[in-house]
Amino acid sequence: MFKNKKGQGISINTIIIATIALLVLVILSVLLVRYVSQLVIDCNEISGVCTDENKCSDLGFYVPKEAKCPMDDQICCIPLEQSG
Repeated sequence: MFKNKKGQGISINTIIIATIALLVLVILSVLLVRYVSQLVIDCNEISGVCTDENKCSDLGFYVPKEAKCPMDDQICCIPLEQSG
C-alpha cells in the first residue's frame, strides 16, 4: 500500500544555506561581544584605583558608574580633584 510513496527529505541546498547562516550568526556574535567589551572604560585608563567599596567611600573619592575593575568585587575610585 505505501510502496510507491517517496519520503520528503532535506535537500543539500537547504543544509548548505542553514550552515552558512549559522556561521554568519556566530561571526556576528563574536564581533558584537568584542565591540561591547570595548565600550566599558577601564579604571586604570581614567587614573582610578580599584578597591573595595568601604575604602572608596572615604571623603575625596567618587565612583564613576561606567568604569570597570578587573575583579568583580571591586569598584573604581577616583579622587575628586581629577573629576573636574
